[in-house]
Amino acid sequence: MMSNPHPAGQPGRNQKLLGMAREASLPLLSQAFAKVLAGFDDVLFDRAETAGPSQLAFLDGMRELRRRRDEISRRFDAHLQQAWAALDAGTPQSAEAVLAGQNEGGLSLVPEHILESRLAVRNFATVLLRDWKQVLLRIDHRLAWVAGVAALDADTNPIGPEHIGVAVHEAFYTCDLTAEVRLVLFKLCEREFAAGVGKLYEAVDERLAQAGAAPEIAAPRRPTPQRTPAEQAAQAAQEEEGFDPGHAPMWARRFSERWTQRRGSIAGQEAAQAAAGFEAEQAYGNPQNMVLEALHELLAQSRQTREGASSADATHGGAGQHRSLNQREMMSVLSLLQATPSATLRAAVGEDGESLAQRLKSEVLSGATRLGVDPEQAHLDPQDEDAIDLVGMLFDVMLDERDLEGRSRELIGRLVVPFVKVAMLDRRMFVQKTHPARKLLNSLAEACEGNAGESQAERALMGKVEEIIERLTAEFNENLAIFLTLEEEFRDFLAQHRRRIEITERRAAETQRGQEKLEVARNRASAELDKRVAGVALPKAIEDFLRQPWNHHLTLTLLREGDEGEGVTEALKLADDVLEEVAEARRHIVGKLWLQSSQPGLRKVFASVGLHGEGGTTAIDALHDTLQSIAELRPELERALPELPQIALPTAPAPETPAIEFGTATKAEDFDDGDAERFRRMEIGTWLDFIDKDGKMQAGKLSWVSPISSRLLFVNRRGIRFCVASPEELAVMVRLDRLRPHVDDGAFDSAMQGVIDRLEPQGVPN
Repeated sequence: MMSNPHPAGQPGRNQKLLGMAREASLPLLSQAFAKVLAGFDDVLFDRAETAGPSQLAFLDGMRELRRRRDEISRRFDAHLQQAWAALDAGTPQSAEAVLAGQNEGGLSLVPEHILESRLAVRNFATVLLRDWKQVLLRIDHRLAWVAGVAALDADTNPIGPEHIGVAVHEAFYTCDLTAEVRLVLFKLCEREFAAGVGKLYEAVDERLAQAGAAPEIAAPRRPTPQRTPAEQAAQAAQEEEGFDPGHAPMWARRFSERWTQRRGSIAGQEAAQAAAGFEAEQAYGNPQNMVLEALHELLAQSRQTREGASSADATHGGAGQHRSLNQREMMSVLSLLQATPSATLRAAVGEDGESLAQRLKSEVLSGATRLGVDPEQAHLDPQDEDAIDLVGMLFDVMLDERDLEGRSRELIGRLVVPFVKVAMLDRRMFVQKTHPARKLLNSLAEACEGNAGESQAERALMGKVEEIIERLTAEFNENLAIFLTLEEEFRDFLAQHRRRIEITERRAAETQRGQEKLEVARNRASAELDKRVAGVALPKAIEDFLRQPWNHHLTLTLLREGDEGEGVTEALKLADDVLEEVAEARRHIVGKLWLQSSQPGLRKVFASVGLHGEGGTTAIDALHDTLQSIAELRPELERALPELPQIALPTAPAPETPAIEFGTATKAEDFDDGDAERFRRMEIGTWLDFIDKDGKMQAGKLSWVSPISSRLLFVNRRGIRFCVASPEELAVMVRLDRLRPHVDDGAFDSAMQGVIDRLEPQGVPN
């Protein structure tokens, strides 16, 4: 949520301009929706005449809309008013959070009609965003400027398409409508609403500009020059949902640079500009297509290098005798593999050495025989082969570099074939950050990574992962909507699990804090004991008393009260008094009532180890008789302490697994002071990537910094402690390339970076 104060250089909140913007937008949006709603009656009646078996559903829908028309309008207005009130309060509301928040009360499945409704409003918002992107970018900036907040975007602009879509969803949420009727209504809103809302955006932008809001950005240009159909198509493709060049992952930016180097022309310079940032709107062509074409070229080069020219000729030559498997045949073979993966494909998922891409291609060609295709006379279309290579290598990297073992590895491996089908149906998956397939993969990988099923919560999460993957492999044919449905359902479940992880994380910090306090208390108690008895020969009963009951009592008192507690002072004085009594006994003082003044303190010490009443008296008598025997030089009177109860004496914390293993060429002090200082200043919640000696990477979150030892506690994605290290140790890890900044691009983009690293020939600059 955008709730930060206004950045430097911008004015604070301007209530007058904010009120003007509100009056210029909310009433008109309400009127526009009411007008569209009034026309639904006729449209539904017309649909009912041609709806066949669904006629009754449309007629019932007409009656429902008539009955609830006022309520529908109120619910639409209420959401926009609520979103604007959040902006007015300086805490803009997330449309996505509202849309996904209706099922937070539990883990029950989201009703099917709600999922369909969410998908429809997202499509509605996408259309408006695409058609009015330029003016919306200006309105985002101007409204943020006027409201005094750091920034607004598509998700938080209260009059943006996302919030209008949620308002439409909220308006019909309580209506008793079939899924078919509900989707028709959303489609009508999309068609009838778009033009009117666009004009409203232009009017609001112009009024804010004339009022002086955000004068640093350009004023709206009207009229907009008419574009050719080709230009409109290029612009629409470039602004496809999910590809934000300014926030493209590193591997995609690298491809843009490669494209520039290859083309070296004006078009290439414009393509580089498209990948650089906000200027993408003026770039030539479609950045997505540039990245995909560069991927295709790199795959072709890599394939030729791996297989050799002869292999390529054998595979693709002889056009008269060979043919490519068509789309229908490929989908049929992949569907068979999806339903019943072969044993060799399952084995390839479990092995580090075998290429999934090669195994998949072999399985597809051999599977074609089940459709009556002679594998000797068939080969793969180059684009289909690209899809298999990319997905195969993507999963190879993910399985190699992520902490996925056992059941987790097997479950993620079952996604390979469905994702090959997605890649063939929609290549945008590789370049579109919001693609539902990659969002689902990111969530499933997060749930599986490091999940060994050690706790009930982890086992429940793995059970949900298995359920989602079972449904995907059973239901996915060629309709990508299943990915959105499953991703939304799993996201709701994962949100519940993350809350449990936060509790686990807090417990890890508390455990570490307790262990360090115990370590300090033990060290202090041991130091006090050594200071008093080191090099001193003591009677066995006296030494046993000091090393066991008294040491235990002092450690617990230090834990409870700290170094300066009253109980600590009393315990130290008791030890000094007992040792003074030993010294007096050695001076052969006869007839003294030994330990008389120390009786209360001794009883407290023995009680702390479970000796109460008569047991405590017997122990004190043993100390008394031992001192008496020394004073009278009668060793036969010396007595041992009675057997102590089995007590859980505080033990030292388990030694930490070394955060690093120093090689022969690296010493513990071999680090950069600047790195160590950065770790000392690092904020709680920062993520880092830890790389073990086998090259496995695990993300760790800084959860707590010890005020005692200044060590930093890192937890994994399960909230479980896995590294505690000093800033200096972490700096050495940086020197050894065992610690890196964490880039939160998700499992998909991280794996794609690994794919590019494997594909690019040696010597190509990054």
